[in-house]
Amino acid sequence: MKDMSKGKQSGVKLKRSMSAGQMEMISLGGAIGVGLFMGSGSTIKWTGPSVLLAYMFVGLLLYIVMRALGEMLYVNPGTGSFADYATQYVHPLAGYMAEWANVFEYIVVGMSEVVAATEYLKYWWPNVNALWAGIIIIVFLLLANLTSAKAYASLEFWFAMIKVVTIILMIILGLLVIFFGIGNGGKPTGFSNLWAHGGFFTGGVKGFFFSMSIIVGSYEGIELLGISAGEVANPKEAIVKSVKSILLRILIFYVGAIFVIVTIYPWNKIGMIGSPFVTTFAKVGITAAASIINFVVLTAALSGANSGIYSSSRMLFKLSHDGDAPQIFHHISKRIVPDRAIMGISSGIFIGFILNSIASQFNHSAQDLFVIVFSSSVLPGMIPWFVILLAELRFRKHNAELLKDHPFTLPLYPFSNYFAFVMLLVIVAFMFINPETRISVIAGAVVLILAAVVYLIKHKNKGL
Repeated sequence: MKDMSKGKQSGVKLKRSMSAGQMEMISLGGAIGVGLFMGSGSTIKWTGPSVLLAYMFVGLLLYIVMRALGEMLYVNPGTGSFADYATQYVHPLAGYMAEWANVFEYIVVGMSEVVAATEYLKYWWPNVNALWAGIIIIVFLLLANLTSAKAYASLEFWFAMIKVVTIILMIILGLLVIFFGIGNGGKPTGFSNLWAHGGFFTGGVKGFFFSMSIIVGSYEGIELLGISAGEVANPKEAIVKSVKSILLRILIFYVGAIFVIVTIYPWNKIGMIGSPFVTTFAKVGITAAASIINFVVLTAALSGANSGIYSSSRMLFKLSHDGDAPQIFHHISKRIVPDRAIMGISSGIFIGFILNSIASQFNHSAQDLFVIVFSSSVLPGMIPWFVILLAELRFRKHNAELLKDHPFTLPLYPFSNYFAFVMLLVIVAFMFINPETRISVIAGAVVLILAAVVYLIKHKNKGL
């Protein structure tokens, strides 16, 4: 398999300047987003306290996906690797779809995160000009990404660290309320809220799967590990360590935080209390709770946009390398970063941000359209997971010799692989069934169909 960290420019490679710790934080930061801090209201609304099991179940599916990815990365850690594997082991169309899905997903996510960040700034500065604030944020993230992969990784490391520390504090404070009644008049809340308001499974099977359609969106970004692998020092060692630890950490943070929320507060009243993070911090006497959480969600938004620029610029660089995007994006700067691809993605986020700012001036329906466009990134965001699972099946058949001494193979292959693939399809089916996610998933499907049509037209005379 060719190493896609190489460019056409005299064999230039993207520089391996990241540490294993930075690689882990990038993947962790990409998967822990603003949605968790805002209360995960939709998922709890649909299934009640059993949302805990839903997060665990999707976590199991992602564990299988990440182990499959790690198995292939260990053999060949290149930039844009999961798209490489899709091209070689599934079909060039699969690789093409994975790449453009990633570019689309993170331009849309980046745009929405910048919009969110400008709103969070209004908490401290109500009269701030949102347009200029958004432009300054985009320029700041652009410069950070242009400086070097190491500079990007350092910035993302601290963004992710702020989120992680906040979640850990939230879990600790929540446990003090549950077991010792601190902030609750000395009366421990106990665990009765898990079953006292309609039962544990309040939404039945349908509600349980509806919640998973949103949870998969929460976990998207975990595959950033497969993109940063081309720029990490000692990649094999870093990959094994990161894959083994990253999913466990995400599960602890997500499940731990959600457990505290649905245990302290009746699940059917969570939508009325505002952010459960703010309320929990305030309960134990931290009067600056709202300011603290606002700062955290601001950094979470910046982190999401930062990760989006990094990830999709590497994919755009690779698309250009393969002749599926303009050649202008296949350029590496003196700092060994794909500078023109970074500027291209940042420009896409900027244009989207400007269009959203203009649309929001007219009517609420334009804002509703923006929500649909943002949500449409969820299905494209799942494409890397599908292609990883498919590619790993073929990878095993083509690399039997390499796997004899491989220290990091996917457990229970191929049954775990088939199980994860089928269950992800079931979740997509429930996204179509659910009226609240139907339009968004159809919009995402349209984007993928258009990408496939463009590919077929472009390659019709070259053979498929």
